[in-house]
Amino acid sequence: MKGFMNEHADKNVVPTDTQFAEEKPIPVGSLTQKVKQKRNKYALAISILASMTAVLLGYDTGVMSGAIIFIKRDLKISDVQIEVLVGTINIYSLLGSAVAGRTSDLIGRRYTIIFAAGIFFAGALLMGFATNYAFLMGGRFVAGIGVGYALMISPVYAAEIAPATTRGSLTSLTEVFINFGVLLGYLSNFAFAKLPLRFGWRLMLGIGAVPSVLLAVTVLYMPESPRWLVLQGRLADAQKVLDKVSDSPEEAQLRLADIKQAAGLPENCQGDVVPVQKRNRGQGVWKELLVHPTPTVLHCLIAALGIHLFQQASGIDAVVMYSPRIYEKAGIESDSHKLLATIAVGISKTFFILIATFLVDRLGRRVLLLTSCGGLVVSLFCLATGLTIIDRHPDEKLSWAVALCIVATLSCVAFFSIGMGPVAWVYSSEVFPLRLRAQGCSMGAAVNRFTSGVVLMTFISLYKAITIGGAFYLFTGIAILAWIFFYTLLPETQGRTLEEMQDVFGTFFRWRSTMKELKKGGKTVASNDA
Repeated sequence: MKGFMNEHADKNVVPTDTQFAEEKPIPVGSLTQKVKQKRNKYALAISILASMTAVLLGYDTGVMSGAIIFIKRDLKISDVQIEVLVGTINIYSLLGSAVAGRTSDLIGRRYTIIFAAGIFFAGALLMGFATNYAFLMGGRFVAGIGVGYALMISPVYAAEIAPATTRGSLTSLTEVFINFGVLLGYLSNFAFAKLPLRFGWRLMLGIGAVPSVLLAVTVLYMPESPRWLVLQGRLADAQKVLDKVSDSPEEAQLRLADIKQAAGLPENCQGDVVPVQKRNRGQGVWKELLVHPTPTVLHCLIAALGIHLFQQASGIDAVVMYSPRIYEKAGIESDSHKLLATIAVGISKTFFILIATFLVDRLGRRVLLLTSCGGLVVSLFCLATGLTIIDRHPDEKLSWAVALCIVATLSCVAFFSIGMGPVAWVYSSEVFPLRLRAQGCSMGAAVNRFTSGVVLMTFISLYKAITIGGAFYLFTGIAILAWIFFYTLLPETQGRTLEEMQDVFGTFFRWRSTMKELKKGGKTVASNDA
């Protein structure tokens, strides 16, 4: 891996006409095209390494969905205790998300990733060796802190490394690895389900320590974020990183100039290391975000927090985490069959998130987001209808209704993964100004995990109160509200540099007029403003 990094970092780059927003055609086989591909491979490689932190959350989500079947039998715990066990990791992760922004500003993005991996490693071991419910909850607490750190730092690092032309694809890798982790968790469930009851679920949870070790080692091959380096006054180091990850030397210079401007450094500021005002090191950020936000910052905050709120309030984690229960309600009784069906959910999620990764920089954020949310509305409605029909005919074996529930479950995760899943992390990591980005993204991750925790900690009680079909009709209504929010308040950000976002935000529901004015004024804007 290190040889690969050095090979692509030390090559001379042939200048091109490529800029941030659009690419001009390049003759096939030209030297320029070959050099650019090498640059993109380097940015892709380190973005993959950073995004691997999301495997930690994905694995925990996937493995717990099946492990709770055996934990309940072994520890003799109630459904309420199951809800608390499943959902509280997301509440615990709020603590990690809350301090991750400040931590990453102090020690850097790279070492924050290592710190997150170490915390999750300890949590996975505690869960694997748990002897009772309280011990298990202690492990969940520690793992939750690590998850909170990982969810905040992964998309921030990828967004700050990637060039504007591929930022959406590279930042969406966070969701790719969440889904890959979910699939690994499902496979772990199936692989260890036949072991003795007392060992099976412990091995499922404890083996989650392995990805943490691998992650901590791979981070050693990653450079530091150039934007964090500029905030520390380390301009020469930032220039070296930008030379490696940009599409051309010209783009590297433009990116450095934009970052310096966003950091409050004079344009003519030169030198390997320069002094930086204390404010750029984190002081006053929370006041600027929450107490006295400008219209631009307020719009960014509403958009970033709103997209995370609706991503989880639509109930996708209930579909993923409680899929064995959903299949049980649909009439599938065998543990093996339920776990196999959940593997199909994991495969569907992983396949469609990969499609989204290739499309997010081609079609834009809004197209994927609105298509995804619209499809999720239809899928949730079909799932709710199928479960309701089965509930009303308990003595009949309605094969078509069972098939509808299975297909609707797969459709839910497919539509979610093609847009709402990855775009939430991409969008929230790119809209904030540099000085507010770490804290803004940590707030987005906190809202995401809190909402997920509420859904998971109340789902069983909710479907017992209003039926499982009624619960998914409720999620359908929330998904409709999400579509309206996305359509009215979220501008397209495709192709814009991170430092240009302030031109798009600040007019709230009138953002389309702002986009038209920017086009007339000659500024670069994305064309997908549907």
